[in-house]
Amino acid sequence: MINLLPPAMKQEYRFARRNTSLVHWAIVFAVGMVGIAVVIGFGQLYIQNSIKNYAAQADASRAQLKAQKLDETQARVSDISSSLKLLVQVLSKQILFSKLIQQIGSVTPPGAALTDLQIGKLEGATNLQFIASDYQTGTQVQVNLQDPANKIFDKADLLSINCSVTATNPKYPCQVTIRAAFTKSNPFLFITPTTTGTKK
Repeated sequence: MINLLPPAMKQEYRFARRNTSLVHWAIVFAVGMVGIAVVIGFGQLYIQNSIKNYAAQADASRAQLKAQKLDETQARVSDISSSLKLLVQVLSKQILFSKLIQQIGSVTPPGAALTDLQIGKLEGATNLQFIASDYQTGTQVQVNLQDPANKIFDKADLLSINCSVTATNPKYPCQVTIRAAFTKSNPFLFITPTTTGTKK
């Protein structure tokens, strides 16, 4: 088929086809850009919404912790921890308390009675509190406790004796405080302590 159109018209047709193709590509590009913008917009909205949700959850968690009195719980945990430390200290000394107290009672002179016994934290000493009918009986408690024949303490230091006429128990007006250290061969320990540095 012979195209008899003038050259100028042929050129116009070519440019028209090219323009149409360019328009199509421009439309596709514009639609793509709109799609990308929509995706980015939804992404930003989703991120912001997630941030708000996490912030709300964090606030709710903080409020719940406050409602549960977290500070009070921590204080109780601290008290329990202190009690456990004390228990470990007592167990680490491996003391048979029932037999120990019986032995102390057996060497306590008439007119005196044990009221309190406290184990030292590190030094291995024991603080004992007695009540006594008079000053002489109080000093006799100290003498009896440090007697090697009793196999309880290496030494017993008399820290104080306070006698009062206005004591709540008139029969035992004297308060006696003694600090004593266990003997190394104490039969009232689970394991007899050994002296460090000795060689067999």
